[in-house]
Parts: sequence; C-alpha cells; structure tokens
Amino acid sequence: MFKTRLISGILLVLAAFLTINCGGIVLFVTLIGVSVFGISEMLRAMQAIPETEKNRHFNLFLMAVLLIAVYYGLMEVNAGEYQMMGIVLVVILLMVYYVFTYPRYQAQQIMAAFFAVFYVGVMLSYIYLTRMLEDGRFHVWLIFISAWGCDTCAYCVGMLIGKHKMAPVLSPKKSVEGAVGGVVGAALLGALFAYLTKSDELAYAVICGVGALISMVGDLAASAIKRNQGIKDYGKLIPGHGGILDRFDSVIFIAPIIYYLLVFLM
Repeated sequence: MFKTRLISGILLVLAAFLTINCGGIVLFVTLIGVSVFGISEMLRAMQAIPETEKNRHFNLFLMAVLLIAVYYGLMEVNAGEYQMMGIVLVVILLMVYYVFTYPRYQAQQIMAAFFAVFYVGVMLSYIYLTRMLEDGRFHVWLIFISAWGCDTCAYCVGMLIGKHKMAPVLSPKKSVEGAVGGVVGAALLGALFAYLTKSDELAYAVICGVGALISMVGDLAASAIKRNQGIKDYGKLIPGHGGILDRFDSVIFIAPIIYYLLVFLM
C-alpha cells in the first residue's frame, strides 16, 4: 500500500507541475476534468446521483456544462461581476433542470448538486485565478505547499511527538503537536520556496502558515462529510489515496484563501 501511495503521489506532483507550468488552456481544461470527477464523488457521497448509468452520464454532462459556465465567469482575473454571473447561471440552470425533470429529483438533491459544484468547481477555479496573477507561476505553488506540505509535516511531527488529540471524535490520529508542526513546516517551506524563487520570504511564510492552518479545517471538513455519510473514501480514482476529494480536500479549501492573501499582501 505504501509503495502504491508513494508512486501515485509522485505522479500527482508531476502532473501538477506540468499542467501548472503550462498554465492557460492546459490548466483550464485540467481543472475542469478534475472538478467533474470531484463533483461526481461528492454527489455519490451525498447520495444525490441516481443509480442508473443513463442518469449518471447525463449528470456528468450537466456538471461539465455548469462548470464551463462557472469558469467562463472566472476567466478574467478580478472581474467580480463575471464571477457572480457564473454562479447565478449555475443556480438558474440547476433549477431549470429540476423543473423540467420533475418529479425525478428531490429539492435536497438539487441543493446537494449546487453545493458540490460550488465546493469543488468554484473553489478549485481559484488555482487558475492564482496562476493568472502577476508572477502566478510562482504564487500558485503556495496552494500546494500549504496543503500538502502541512499534511506531510503534521504527519511526521505527530508520529514523533504527538500526544494531545486535536479532534478525537472526528480524526483520532491527528494531534495538536502535529498541527503545530504542520503550520510551522509549511511556513518554513514557503520561506524556502521564496528564497529559491527570489520572492518575498516573509510574505510567502505568512501566506503558507495561514494557508496551512486553514487547510487542516478543510481536511477535517471532508472527513466529517465522509463520517456523516458512512463512507471511508470518496472514490478509488487515485490508487493508495482514494478519490479526487480525498487527495485535494485541503487544496480545495485553501485555494481561494491563498488567492486573496496574495492579492492583499503582494
């Protein structure tokens, strides 16, 4: 299992490096694909997708249309009115779908669909927005340093000296010591990355530290949803890791935070 997880992790990092380095349409299309899989996982977890293959395929097509609408509104950096337009369009299209297929779906399923599109699609789109900022080719990596760097550092510190449980009911293995180690580790990694890229060490350290702190909430939130729904993993797409949401839970949560911290601090 460890070998499978390690190989999958390396491949994920390589894929992230290639697509983010390319930026533009390559990153745009990649994020849409990742979002479609992530939304599908969330809808299955919340039991909002009918079991028939015909309906499942149609829902995936619908999600793709909705995501394109969202991303269309997010193409222009800082174009707030277009961002809101994309979100409003999602709500309208969902309600049109709900009305003209009535009574196939319950209102709760439509609400779950909107949550899934917003939580996965809109939040992940901030990776694209961050990449499109000035010096975005460097800034965008702060999202992954905050999320994955914190996760790795927290795990190592927790294994070594972790004694006090952070969330004993929700995640018994996570410790306060690990959480502190994750935040400090992410901040140091951010400062090191800034040094290597000739960026602002203090700003990068602060951004990664704040991002790491919030990323742990994102990880716990994803775990809480799984526990509520009685599932272990969101999917099996990534060997050794689970689904898209299992690997990107904290990335999804902090991508908007990192974007706005960069806008305000850089």
